[in-house]
Amino acid sequence: MLIDTLKARLVEQFPDCDIEASAEGNHCHVRIVGDVFSGLRPVKRQQMVYAALNEWIADGSVHAVHMSLQTTAEAQG
Repeated sequence: MLIDTLKARLVEQFPDCDIEASAEGNHCHVRIVGDVFSGLRPVKRQQMVYAALNEWIADGSVHAVHMSLQTTAEAQG
């Protein structure tokens, strides 16, 4: 899995967000900050990211995703 490809997908799905992504093998670390998460519970936020990465999770390219998902206010706070 090329991290640039993964990050490009996340930017496409979360265009108004600040996104950081890294990977070690097929384990990814993702930090997304944006108001798209306002009013959403942590599980719903995670489901949004999983939906964006689903094809790579399904084929095994991505095995685990460690996420930090915050609104702008939460990140400043």
